[in-house]
Amino acid sequence: MAIAALITWLLTAVGGFVMLGVWIARGGRRTSRFSPGLIFGHFALAAAGLVVWIVFLVADAAALAWVALVLLVPVALLGFAMFARWIPAYRARTAVAAGPGTAAPAERHFPVAVVAVHGLLAVVTVVLVLLAALGTSGA
Repeated sequence: MAIAALITWLLTAVGGFVMLGVWIARGGRRTSRFSPGLIFGHFALAAAGLVVWIVFLVADAAALAWVALVLLVPVALLGFAMFARWIPAYRARTAVAAGPGTAAPAERHFPVAVVAVHGLLAVVTVVLVLLAALGTSGA
Protein backbone atom coordinates (compact mmCIF):
# COMPACT_ATOMS: atom_id res chain seq x y z
CA MET A 1 0.00 0.00 0.00
CA ALA A 2 2.70 2.46 0.98
CA ILE A 3 4.59 2.17 -2.32
CA ALA A 4 1.32 2.36 -4.28
CA ALA A 5 0.50 5.55 -2.36
CA LEU A 6 3.91 6.97 -3.29
CA ILE A 7 3.36 6.18 -6.96
CA THR A 8 -0.12 7.73 -7.05
CA TRP A 9 1.15 10.74 -5.09
CA LEU A 10 3.94 11.28 -7.62
CA LEU A 11 1.55 10.92 -10.57
CA THR A 12 -0.82 13.37 -8.91
CA ALA A 13 2.08 15.79 -8.52
CA VAL A 14 2.85 15.56 -12.24
CA GLY A 15 -0.71 16.66 -13.04
CA GLY A 16 -0.40 19.44 -10.48
CA PHE A 17 2.83 20.65 -12.07
CA VAL A 18 1.17 20.70 -15.50
CA MET A 19 -1.66 22.87 -14.17
CA LEU A 20 0.73 25.10 -12.23
CA GLY A 21 2.76 25.61 -15.40
CA VAL A 22 -0.36 26.53 -17.37
CA TRP A 23 -1.49 28.87 -14.61
CA ILE A 24 1.87 30.68 -14.54
CA ALA A 25 2.23 30.77 -18.35
CA ARG A 26 -1.26 32.24 -18.76
CA GLY A 27 -0.64 35.06 -16.29
CA GLY A 28 -2.23 33.48 -13.24
CA ARG A 29 -1.31 36.25 -10.81
CA ARG A 30 -2.98 38.85 -13.03
CA THR A 31 -5.99 37.01 -14.43
CA SER A 32 -6.89 34.17 -12.08
CA ARG A 33 -9.82 33.68 -9.76
CA PHE A 34 -7.39 31.66 -7.66
CA SER A 35 -5.28 33.62 -5.19
CA PRO A 36 -1.58 32.81 -5.22
CA GLY A 37 -1.96 31.76 -1.56
CA LEU A 38 -4.53 29.14 -2.55
CA ILE A 39 -2.37 27.78 -5.38
CA PHE A 40 0.93 27.80 -3.54
CA GLY A 41 -0.60 26.70 -0.22
CA HIS A 42 -2.02 23.62 -1.95
CA PHE A 43 1.33 22.99 -3.61
CA ALA A 44 3.44 23.54 -0.47
CA LEU A 45 1.32 21.33 1.78
CA ALA A 46 1.20 18.56 -0.84
CA ALA A 47 4.97 18.73 -1.32
CA ALA A 48 5.56 18.69 2.45
CA GLY A 49 3.28 15.68 2.81
CA LEU A 50 5.11 13.89 0.02
CA VAL A 51 8.45 14.50 1.72
CA VAL A 52 7.04 13.19 5.01
CA TRP A 53 5.71 10.13 3.15
CA ILE A 54 9.12 9.42 1.61
CA VAL A 55 10.77 9.76 5.03
CA PHE A 56 8.11 7.38 6.42
CA LEU A 57 8.99 4.84 3.73
CA VAL A 58 12.71 5.10 4.49
CA ALA A 59 12.48 5.26 8.30
CA ASP A 60 9.41 3.03 8.74
CA ALA A 61 8.12 5.26 11.54
CA ALA A 62 4.36 4.76 11.82
CA ALA A 63 3.77 8.25 13.22
CA LEU A 64 5.04 9.77 9.98
CA ALA A 65 2.31 8.00 8.01
CA TRP A 66 -0.28 9.74 10.19
CA VAL A 67 1.49 13.10 9.83
CA ALA A 68 1.38 12.71 6.04
CA LEU A 69 -2.32 11.88 6.20
CA VAL A 70 -3.02 14.92 8.38
CA LEU A 71 -1.17 17.09 5.85
CA LEU A 72 -3.36 15.68 3.09
CA VAL A 73 -6.56 16.96 4.73
CA PRO A 74 -5.93 20.67 4.05
CA VAL A 75 -4.43 19.75 0.67
CA ALA A 76 -7.72 18.06 -0.25
CA LEU A 77 -9.79 20.96 1.09
CA LEU A 78 -7.77 23.50 -0.89
CA GLY A 79 -8.04 21.25 -3.94
CA PHE A 80 -11.82 21.09 -3.62
CA ALA A 81 -11.94 24.88 -3.26
CA MET A 82 -9.93 25.30 -6.46
CA PHE A 83 -12.07 22.74 -8.28
CA ALA A 84 -15.23 24.60 -7.25
CA ARG A 85 -13.74 27.84 -8.58
CA TRP A 86 -12.50 26.15 -11.75
CA ILE A 87 -15.91 24.82 -12.83
CA PRO A 88 -17.34 28.27 -13.75
CA ALA A 89 -14.12 29.11 -15.63
CA TYR A 90 -14.39 25.85 -17.55
CA ARG A 91 -18.05 26.47 -18.38
CA ALA A 92 -17.18 29.97 -19.60
CA ARG A 93 -14.84 28.39 -22.18
CA THR A 94 -17.77 27.74 -24.43
CA ALA A 95 -19.50 31.04 -23.67
CA VAL A 96 -19.03 34.19 -25.67
CA ALA A 97 -15.48 35.52 -25.44
CA ALA A 98 -14.76 38.21 -22.89
CA GLY A 99 -14.90 41.81 -23.98
CA PRO A 100 -11.88 43.65 -25.33
CA GLY A 101 -9.13 44.19 -22.80
CA THR A 102 -10.50 41.52 -20.47
CA ALA A 103 -8.11 38.62 -19.98
CA ALA A 104 -9.57 35.16 -19.54
CA PRO A 105 -8.76 33.54 -16.19
CA ALA A 106 -5.59 31.48 -16.38
CA GLU A 107 -7.38 28.39 -15.06
CA ARG A 108 -9.69 28.41 -18.07
CA HIS A 109 -6.79 26.90 -20.01
CA PHE A 110 -6.34 23.84 -17.77
CA PRO A 111 -6.72 20.65 -19.80
CA VAL A 112 -9.91 18.92 -18.62
CA ALA A 113 -8.27 15.49 -18.71
CA VAL A 114 -5.44 16.69 -16.46
CA VAL A 115 -7.91 18.18 -13.96
CA ALA A 116 -9.94 14.95 -13.91
CA VAL A 117 -6.94 12.61 -13.59
CA HIS A 118 -5.32 14.85 -10.95
CA GLY A 119 -8.49 14.77 -8.85
CA LEU A 120 -9.02 11.04 -9.27
CA LEU A 121 -5.41 10.23 -8.38
CA ALA A 122 -5.62 12.57 -5.39
CA VAL A 123 -8.60 10.66 -4.01
CA VAL A 124 -6.84 7.34 -4.59
CA THR A 125 -3.72 8.70 -2.88
CA VAL A 126 -5.64 9.76 0.22
CA VAL A 127 -7.30 6.34 0.46
CA LEU A 128 -4.00 4.50 0.01
CA VAL A 129 -2.26 6.69 2.59
CA LEU A 130 -5.10 6.06 5.04
CA LEU A 131 -4.93 2.29 4.45
CA ALA A 132 -1.16 2.27 4.82
CA ALA A 133 -1.35 4.34 8.02
CA LEU A 134 -3.94 1.96 9.44
CA GLY A 135 -1.70 -0.95 8.49
CA THR A 136 1.24 0.51 10.37
CA SER A 137 -0.73 0.82 13.58
CA GLY A 138 -1.81 -2.81 13.57
CA ALA A 139 -5.51 -1.98 13.15
